[in-house]
Amino acid sequence: MNAINARWGSLFDALYGFDVIPITAVQAGEKTSGYNPIRGEAVIAFANSLLDEITPLVSGVWADVVRVWPRFIGSKVVLALLLKNGSTIGLKAPKQFVGFSGSLGPPSAKATPVGVVTNPDKGRIFLEHNGLHLVLEIDRDDSVGRDNSSGIKDITMESALTSIVDMEDSVSAVDAEDKAVIYNNVNGIFRGTLTAPMMKGGKAVTRRMNTDVLFRDDEGKATAISGRAVCLVRNVGHHMFTDAVLTGDGQEVPEGFLDCFMTVASALHDLRSSGNTCNSRTGSIYIVKPKQHGPAEVDLTCQLFSRVEELFGLRRNTIKMGIMDEERRTSVNLRECLRTASERVFFINTGFLDRTGDEIHTCMAAGAVVKKGDMKMQTWFTAYEASNVDVGISCGLPGKGQIGKGMWPKPDSMKGMLEAKVNELMAGASTAWVPSPTGATLHSIHYHRVDVNARHAQLSMRESAKIETILEPPLLKVALSKDAINHELRENAQSILGYVVRWIDLGIGCSKVPDLSNVGLMEDRATLRISSQLLANWIAHGLITEHELHQAFKEMAIIVDQQNARERDYRPMSNNLDTNIAYQAALNLVLDGSKSPNGYTEFILHDARRKVKAAAHSRL
Repeated sequence: MNAINARWGSLFDALYGFDVIPITAVQAGEKTSGYNPIRGEAVIAFANSLLDEITPLVSGVWADVVRVWPRFIGSKVVLALLLKNGSTIGLKAPKQFVGFSGSLGPPSAKATPVGVVTNPDKGRIFLEHNGLHLVLEIDRDDSVGRDNSSGIKDITMESALTSIVDMEDSVSAVDAEDKAVIYNNVNGIFRGTLTAPMMKGGKAVTRRMNTDVLFRDDEGKATAISGRAVCLVRNVGHHMFTDAVLTGDGQEVPEGFLDCFMTVASALHDLRSSGNTCNSRTGSIYIVKPKQHGPAEVDLTCQLFSRVEELFGLRRNTIKMGIMDEERRTSVNLRECLRTASERVFFINTGFLDRTGDEIHTCMAAGAVVKKGDMKMQTWFTAYEASNVDVGISCGLPGKGQIGKGMWPKPDSMKGMLEAKVNELMAGASTAWVPSPTGATLHSIHYHRVDVNARHAQLSMRESAKIETILEPPLLKVALSKDAINHELRENAQSILGYVVRWIDLGIGCSKVPDLSNVGLMEDRATLRISSQLLANWIAHGLITEHELHQAFKEMAIIVDQQNARERDYRPMSNNLDTNIAYQAALNLVLDGSKSPNGYTEFILHDARRKVKAAAHSRL
């Protein structure tokens, strides 16, 4: 529900509730009493400065605006603004005004028998910049609107135009029961019936999918923008099989085949307009396909999509493909992957986390690899990120498809995200992953500050990254000290245990897991793949011993238990290490890491999760 409704987000809430604007001692002292007017003023100042930056006025600044209203000039509507000095001006780029709704009249007043009546001042002004909308929410009766001279109580940012609904890395789904829940949710999205119960202000409420946003355009005609992100459904990779459906002779079927079938069956509601909402405006179904190893597997996906289209009687190429560039064989053959799926591809994405796990596994026998934190400084990584953009641009994706970059890992550090994630757009990303709707709202600021289309034109003139550079393995060139090795061992052991115990015992596929410094980091199977492969590599090359691994895991189990002590239904590991299923699975991810296919974690995780679920059912 969060993902689908993240199309629009409150800028004021994102700024007020997170660390983009630092909390001073005075603000912190007043925060307990509810709304903090000092912090509110800082939010208003930030918003006015942003408007000055992306929607500047002909003269003056937004902080001096005292009235905003739509005004007809002939058959066109323009935006008029009254400044504190009494002058009426407009936008420097008038075409940025695209519509309005509500009661927003000119700043005139008249005397009546009951007193002075001013024209109403409550409504919405729709602006557009770099292809994204931002909506000025005007209401002088609101406590924030009263404090803002312009009457703007908030700015609603068009944030996540697309959202990935996941059947893969971020979920713990190991059997028919789990898959049925996922399929039901996806079906609810395409039918427009998805709901989510929650508590708000001590009351039970039901969240629903947003309706479309209605307004009048600059000619006074009724128009609408979708209230929801376009749903992209990530199916599992070709390596997964499931017993949710069995063949005639009792064999498991490819789970990705079943995912595709169920995704398309649900999307028929959207294609036939038989649901309550509309997802695709062009009659397409968008499936993101992960963990494909080169063009042969991309071709397999194309064949699968064609067969499913035939089965449901859909036109050719209805199903579009998002290609996750997260395996080495795909990275060096990306151009051929795009050629193979040229009639379907809508998306390519660099997945640093899984890609690093595959990189470590591929060069497992070549030597000891660098520390996890040093991976992004390696030659292969820089070339990989650049090559993905180079290939995407040269193959014609700009304006037709997405070129994506990776996830921001610290959901509580929005200030850091706002400072750092703009670099991804400068590197050529037209989309990037964020950990929350708040993250999407703040990340949308980057797309106003960087014209991605213009950036693509600049990048198209550079020399393309060389495949030979991508193939340079991230091996240690300088021996590490024993202290550095022990620190890396403890950090990775804690990360593995912190994620695995929640995945296996609680069925949480992706969550904010505190690290050794108690900084919450987004963890999923991709981050687990890196940590487990790194330690497996270090054991293989003698940097650590199995005894040292066991000792570190025992120590970290105690810490992880303490970090999860308040988690409902959490079962401690440290008091029964030998029989705890989650703990033993975490160890096996490392001990069996060198022989696990491609270093994938799914097989061990799924087996352990099924055992935990079976044990729970037997106790009922």
